[in-house]
Amino acid sequence: MHEGPDIAAIVPCHNEEITVAKVVTDLRAAVPGITVYVYDNCSSDRTAQRAVEAGAIVRREDTPGKGNVVRRAFADIDADIYVMIDGDDTYEAAHLPEMIDTLISGPYDHVLGVRQDNQETTSYRPGHETGNRMFNQLTGWLFGSQVSDMLSGYRVFSRRFVKSFPAISRRFEIETELTVHTMSLRLPSTEVAVDFRDRPDGSESKLSTFKDGFHILGLISALVRHERPRLFYGTLTVLLAALSLVFGLPVVWEFWQTGLVPRFPTAILAAALMGLAFLLASVGLTLDGLRRARRETSRLAYLSLPAVGDRAAAAGVDARVRARLAS
Repeated sequence: MHEGPDIAAIVPCHNEEITVAKVVTDLRAAVPGITVYVYDNCSSDRTAQRAVEAGAIVRREDTPGKGNVVRRAFADIDADIYVMIDGDDTYEAAHLPEMIDTLISGPYDHVLGVRQDNQETTSYRPGHETGNRMFNQLTGWLFGSQVSDMLSGYRVFSRRFVKSFPAISRRFEIETELTVHTMSLRLPSTEVAVDFRDRPDGSESKLSTFKDGFHILGLISALVRHERPRLFYGTLTVLLAALSLVFGLPVVWEFWQTGLVPRFPTAILAAALMGLAFLLASVGLTLDGLRRARRETSRLAYLSLPAVGDRAAAAGVDARVRARLAS
């Protein structure tokens, strides 16, 4: 089915000795011919050995953090279609052919695997499902595009998505950055429901509900400042201008009534707040112009690469020609 395009699976792993072999085996069974790259991220167990035994290409990333792995992999691996899946065996690899077919037939640049918890007991750790829902709503509101599972680690990308993605995140907030990149450039994207299950016995999660949650909130704030400066600085402008009026209007009213300004510190504070508000408004408008230029440059870089459907079709034709010549 996927004879034509080169498909690469990226599997970030940190101490996944128990699960990595099954993940690699399942990926290779689901999509024959796929190349599986396991990135050993500072593991202290036999993750790398198990991955090699299962048929994966193992590479090391010595800087801790899933975001560092993804940045390294996206830079080093050359393929037509990229798959990102965690090495903890919580995602069902059998859904991968459907996700790849969806990417090609769209054509899309991003297919998100939306987790469907079909077990009697939830596979989500306490607080994760609520936090995920909250982040979905917040990100959708801030960036104007709805997403069902922005923290999913199971995704399929086109080459032009990967090669236009800056990848600045260091840890698990990389999924948030991937989602916002899709929204900011308005890339063709869709969702596919995938099964989600508990980790097997003996396998421990590396996530921290509150610590990683604060990292994600921090990244969302930074991305809003970076991608929507008018909203970010405009909000601060309105708040400071409102405070200036709260402090300044009584002083102006008193001056109007008496011709005196008995509260000079308050008057100075009000004037300073209003001046700062105007300054922030100017910064927001300037950065918005720079954002527009940067986004146009990113869009042109994205458009310089062919759509995944075109590359897949061309690769399929080449394969058929070679087969005829060989016969």
